[in-house]
Amino acid sequence: MLLTNNSNALGLYYWLQSRCEVYLYSERLELSWIRKLHPEIIVSYNYRYIVSKDIIKYMNGKIINLHISYLPWNRGSSPNFWSFIDNTPKGVTIHQIDVGLDTGKILYQKQCYFNEKTESFSSTYQKLNEEIVELFEEKWDEIRSGKYECYEQIGVGSCHSKKEFELLRSRIDFDWDEKIAEFLTRYQNVKHTGTQCAK
Repeated sequence: MLLTNNSNALGLYYWLQSRCEVYLYSERLELSWIRKLHPEIIVSYNYRYIVSKDIIKYMNGKIINLHISYLPWNRGSSPNFWSFIDNTPKGVTIHQIDVGLDTGKILYQKQCYFNEKTESFSSTYQKLNEEIVELFEEKWDEIRSGKYECYEQIGVGSCHSKKEFELLRSRIDFDWDEKIAEFLTRYQNVKHTGTQCAK
């Protein structure tokens, strides 16, 4: 079962469809439906809903999430954006879903590097999504068979909410295609002066 609310997951859906029976699901999960369907594994990728504790318990470690950050850094919302704002490691992580927000054990991850002078938030977002799908496809046989070792996240890391993102954008708006270095310069000016700045 593939959980998503984003069209950028369709490529992965079609890839999985050519290899196994897969259900594409975008609504909030209910335990009664999971009991009836009894999926072999649940994959969450850009899925907006929190998976309930009873479903997590029922699936017993067989729910994984594809997250475009180098966990434990930038859990939660807009991880790519915050990795540049906070100057934290960038990358992608496949991890188990637990009752916390992006706090589950890590199966696989890969660190990524970007040139802020030439890249935009849009281009890095696209590249991170390509990286996470590539990593998932590469490790799919191991994931499906359960032949992997997972480990706890190390360190405190960071976490951000949608509310934090909207608050920042209320102070300084931007274009997703703006070069990251240019935005960071404007952001630092606003941060230090406390005044609003528009592009």
